[in-house]
Order: sequence, then C-alpha cells, then structure tokens
Amino acid sequence: MFQGSIPALITPFKNAQIDEQAFQDHVEWQIEQGSDALVPVGTTGESPTLSHQEHHRVVELCLEAAKGRVPVIAGTGSNNTAEAISLQKHAKKAGAAAGLVVTPYYNKPTQAGLIAHYKAIHDAVDLPIVIYNIPGRSIIDMSVETMAELSKLPNIVGVKDATGDLTRPLNTYLACGADFCQLSGEDATAVQFLSAGGTGCISVTANIAPKLCADMQRAWREGDIKTAMDIQFKLLPLHNAMFCESSPGPVKYAAELMGRCSSETRLPLVEIAETSKERVRKALADLDMI
Repeated sequence: MFQGSIPALITPFKNAQIDEQAFQDHVEWQIEQGSDALVPVGTTGESPTLSHQEHHRVVELCLEAAKGRVPVIAGTGSNNTAEAISLQKHAKKAGAAAGLVVTPYYNKPTQAGLIAHYKAIHDAVDLPIVIYNIPGRSIIDMSVETMAELSKLPNIVGVKDATGDLTRPLNTYLACGADFCQLSGEDATAVQFLSAGGTGCISVTANIAPKLCADMQRAWREGDIKTAMDIQFKLLPLHNAMFCESSPGPVKYAAELMGRCSSETRLPLVEIAETSKERVRKALADLDMI
C-alpha cells in the first residue's frame, strides 16, 4: 500500500508557535523532490508536545499542501486508547490515507493488551492503520506473532519497524504475508530492510535530503541495487549525524542551516550541543548541502 521514501516531517516553530508557512513550504519541497508519501505529527514532528488542536492543525496543513499528490499517513498514536481513537477519527475526517499508531509507551501493556488496543482503534474508525513498533522509545516490543494476529484485521495494513533487527522483516513477511506493508523506521539500514522484504522507509533524513532518499528507494524498486547502495553509503554520515542527539534536534538544526525553518524545539528538547552542531554542519557540507 505504501512504498518508497516517506519523510517523518518536522514541525517548524517560530516564537513557540507552529510556523504554518514554513511547514507547508516544507511539504511542497518534499513533494517536488520526489518523496512518495508524508507523515505529519509523528515523533519527529514533536507530537508529544503539541496540543490536540495543534496536532489536528498540522495534519490539516499537510493535507492542504499535499493536495492529494502523495498519501498522507497521519501520526495518531497514544498510550491512551481513547485518545488514539480520537486522533484516528480526526485523521479520517481530514482525509488522511492512514494513521500511524505507535505502541503504547510507558503503560507497558502485554501482547494481549496490544491486540486489544489496536483492535479497539481498528473497530472504532474505518481508516487503515500502520503499526509503529519502536521498543527504544516505547519500551515494549510487539512480537511477530502479535503482529500476525493483528494483520488479520482488514484495516491493519502494515508496520513501521524501528526495532533495528533485520531478521524481523523476514519473519514478519512469513507471518503476515506479502501484502502486509513493511516500512523501515531506521535510515541507516533502509536498503538492508528492503532486501529483507520491506517496501520503503519512514525517514528522518528525508526532511533535509529528500531527493537522495527518494532516488535511493526508486533505484531499488527499479532493480538498480548498485545505485541504491552507492546513495546509501553517501548518506550514511548524514544519517548518523541526524541521531547524534535525540531527534528532531539535529534534523531541525540541519533544516535551519539550509534556510528551511528555525531549529526551535519544545521542552523538554533543548538546543543541541556545539559538538553535535559541528557534526551536523560537517555532514551537510560534505554533501554540498550548505
């Protein structure tokens, strides 16, 4: 259902408010550069510190700017099932193609709890769901067996896999079938993930290198493995720089250096350290991006 390079969009701020023009300009640039879909209000979009009103507004701004040219997968996850249902309802009403629903963080539900959580969202809203499995942030890891059970539900269509385990997409493919969409959540292993049965990557780096990320994914789809790997090697220092501190601090700083928006984040995220800034500057300069 979803494939290619899918940026997890940053949410630009200006004087503590959403910079709506910068955000919509960013969406337009992403599409011009070849991105295959867009994810607003994910973790990279600082969803934990957006109010519900702001969350809704960013989804609406993204859809308004995209004008149906690429699918929009709205971040709709929460560790509160009722809140996730509410966000999913808004995404459907606004016109999103799907909701990206993270596993419930902090609560630490069992696998049975995960099934109940996703089934409740699925049954409440007729909109495709992409599961977001990221144990590093949410602590819990959805098992392949649990994902296989959930994949039987018609509107649970895929996963953003940020486990870092490259045997996972292989096992998920066997358990969930070829039609279950598998998207990498890790830029540094995007090509390896494709080789293990993936169809694309929900990317942080694509915020600032959208054409390179899209070209890499397209080369793979066209069977040009050498070109895909050449681009991945070229991008690797930039991928690494984007995670030298908690995202989206580094990628927002990179966007500021490129003149795209302010590097402003919301607490508890703070301005990245000077050593991190230098690492980001060097990675951009080496690619002639600044």
